[in-house]
Amino acid sequence: MTAVDPVELSNRIIDSGTAEPPHNRVTEELVEIDDGLAVVESFSHCWVRKTEEGLICVDASGVQSGTAVVAALRGWTNEPLHSLIYTHGHMDHVGGSGAFMADAAHRSDQKPTVVAHEAVAPRLERYRQTSGWNQIINRRQFGGVRPLTNFGVGGVKERKFVPDDVAEPALTYRDKLDLSVGGRDLELHHARGETDDHTWVWDPADKAVYAGDFVTWIFPNAGNPQKVQRYPIEWAEAMRKMLAMGAEKVYPAHGLPIVGRARVETVLGDIAESLEYLSGATLDLMNQGATIDTIIHEVTLPEHLQDRPWIAPQYDEPEFVVRNVYRQFGGWWDGNAANLKPASEAKLAAEMVMLAGSVEALTERAQELAEANELKLACHLAEMAVTAEPEHQGAHRVRAAIYWQRRAAERSLMSKGIFASAARESEVVFGEETGRQSMKSAFKNSMP
Repeated sequence: MTAVDPVELSNRIIDSGTAEPPHNRVTEELVEIDDGLAVVESFSHCWVRKTEEGLICVDASGVQSGTAVVAALRGWTNEPLHSLIYTHGHMDHVGGSGAFMADAAHRSDQKPTVVAHEAVAPRLERYRQTSGWNQIINRRQFGGVRPLTNFGVGGVKERKFVPDDVAEPALTYRDKLDLSVGGRDLELHHARGETDDHTWVWDPADKAVYAGDFVTWIFPNAGNPQKVQRYPIEWAEAMRKMLAMGAEKVYPAHGLPIVGRARVETVLGDIAESLEYLSGATLDLMNQGATIDTIIHEVTLPEHLQDRPWIAPQYDEPEFVVRNVYRQFGGWWDGNAANLKPASEAKLAAEMVMLAGSVEALTERAQELAEANELKLACHLAEMAVTAEPEHQGAHRVRAAIYWQRRAAERSLMSKGIFASAARESEVVFGEETGRQSMKSAFKNSMP
């Protein structure tokens, strides 16, 4: 069993305001949280509630972890699976469902009823239509090298992003669903946040919220630069509604359980305030005619929210949320007239090389800027150098070195992953791995 009780750890962190990593744990072990309630701490967690008619499970974890989750569950109880609730259609929440169905078949039990918002099925279909793309961006998000040529290199095209055994929802709803199983009454509520298909579950008897990814013990994933639109304003509204319902316990899909009304108010209140502030400040500047370039360099999280362990920018980050608010309300044009119908990046880069006199002039200046810790500018010049001359090994060496330096300076996994991916792309060109970490260790060290 897990050495540190998750509720005790959560209480210490929230009460002290001091992080005790790892507080976002993946153990594949089951912990009994309350009488008849357990969690398998995985990626994502699976919450399990016993009832007189069988088990209610909230989320199925991911493709790689579903079997381990079911094994941990079966080490706790042999009761049949009655219902499997998807909080949303991300693969780390539904990808392990095949293991749940296989378990029922192996035991000759009736398969659990899969319950979800009505938008989950269309999401899964979209994933099937964009299978290769989703594998590319996920690989890059965690620091891997995207295929540079010949789409499908490395088997990206051949693999399926949604495995064939992922269970489709059998019972769906639009706004709210009352679900009664074996004497346990639950309310399923829809709210947009990280996704457009998200469900949070209210257990009125326990005054408990099963929050899915509305609460993750890291900064809200409301900005992800490679994924579809997220909804920070509605995310904050969902937090306020959970508080208004009288929640005294919050059971998230990632991270630790939150127990006690004061602690719930602290964590959910901080999440809501962060998203409300970023959204409000962004919209205020948009209403004044500011461009996205101005907004992302002016809007920052208030200081008192910057050191909270449960909203640390270790995966997503505030600047990306600002961009997502702008995208939701402002369209794709950034306000720079030259970017409305721009020249190709290759032509612009070639022009800059001509003005500078050589590719080497750009890379030398990029190195000077990096040494002065002006990494944002250094990255621009390094990109122009390799865009102008894609096979220039010296330029790629500079680019790789700068992006490894940039990665080391970042906190969020998304930024670290994209910068590491860029560095590895250049390493492919000059045929040498200069990064200090493999993709696996880089991922591990970036997680909260």
